[in-house]
Amino acid sequence: MKASTARAWQTRDETVRNHAPSARRRVVITGMGAVTPLGAGVDSIWQRMLAGKSGIGRLSRFELVDLPISVAGEVRDFDCTSIVDRKERRHLDDFTLYALAAATEAVTDARLSLEPDVADNTGVVLGSGFGGLASFERNHETLMRRGPSRVGPFAIPAGMANAAAAYVAQRLGITGPNQTVMTACAAGAHALGTALRLIQQGDATLVLAGGAEAPICPSALAGFHAMGALSRCSDPARASRPFDAGRDGFVIAEGAGVLVLEELEHARARGVRIHAEVLGYGASADAYHVCAPCPDGAGALRAMHRALADAGVDAADVGYVNAHGTSTHYNDTVETRAIKALLGAHAYAVPVSATKSALGHMIGAGAAVESILTVKALAEGVLPPTLNRDTPDPECDLDYIAEGARTHRARIALKNAFGFGGNNACLVFGAWQDGCA
Repeated sequence: MKASTARAWQTRDETVRNHAPSARRRVVITGMGAVTPLGAGVDSIWQRMLAGKSGIGRLSRFELVDLPISVAGEVRDFDCTSIVDRKERRHLDDFTLYALAAATEAVTDARLSLEPDVADNTGVVLGSGFGGLASFERNHETLMRRGPSRVGPFAIPAGMANAAAAYVAQRLGITGPNQTVMTACAAGAHALGTALRLIQQGDATLVLAGGAEAPICPSALAGFHAMGALSRCSDPARASRPFDAGRDGFVIAEGAGVLVLEELEHARARGVRIHAEVLGYGASADAYHVCAPCPDGAGALRAMHRALADAGVDAADVGYVNAHGTSTHYNDTVETRAIKALLGAHAYAVPVSATKSALGHMIGAGAAVESILTVKALAEGVLPPTLNRDTPDPECDLDYIAEGARTHRARIALKNAFGFGGNNACLVFGAWQDGCA
């Protein structure tokens, strides 16, 4: 990244900051829920993450003939009987079930009672890269093998991308804005940014926001393999190795993360615990390639600059970065360049986690779950580690917390998310000092 480009963006950000509205509504996080390869439930996932556990295992649901892919981040032992009955379960894709479970946990954590007057001012914004891809795949197989008359009436509702957001609203009785964001691996972050804007603009008081994905099916793995994007490592514990010199691709994974975003004064009136504040959001497009990131990191840098400007904080205030960190050669290298361009010499003093090393890449759900981990890091003063960074890459030379979880009290954290199509997003979270409203 040229120094002149970085200076130009700094000048632009100062202009944005100087003209930002001074009295816009503040937005805080009052609830969180997640389903991941490390298990279900935020507290359990967090403890396993800090202990250096990995949720990546042998691919168990099907066999990929003639493809050297043998590992995945599968959600195992997921019990949905408490939220749906057996008949209903047959009509829903897994990504919708994961979303409902995460949303239910988040609402409980927020001590939120969705009475009609509250529900009307509550929204749902979820991100996904594929929607119900596995449902479409199964129904296409039925069509080809048994004919159109055997395709069921729920083929489209189960597979449509907005099924998760629609079903969460239906089950919880939420009647405010309902949106679905599909920007590949950046979708979860874009969903949180969209929710932030809905509350800031007064279109909602609360929003359940995050992402859900269930992409572990033959068509997705074959397609990603054909692109050369997936790791061929046969050792599940070592397959995802962000920022390591030996990384060879990402590990596909599934799950969901949902956060309750709430207008600050409303949260204070309810007297609920506040996990953190959402300070800012920035987005950009590389306009470079349908899959590969822009090599100089300019698009990622624009998103991060915009997020900091939106938050009204300086680069020197950043105390932690939860990286996109996919374990692909280009992404990790480009993200490192962008972080260094953003933070300058300060970059070497800022700890960086790549939590996909333990979770795999949950595509549209990834940034949502990783935002939850970022919020936990701020709230508890402990940073999750980056697993498997055994051989340093000279091009990836930041502090990636490779030695294990670290005690570190940060005030401001960045969460990056970059997706196919050149979609970039960055969120700025701030620690909440007293922990309650």
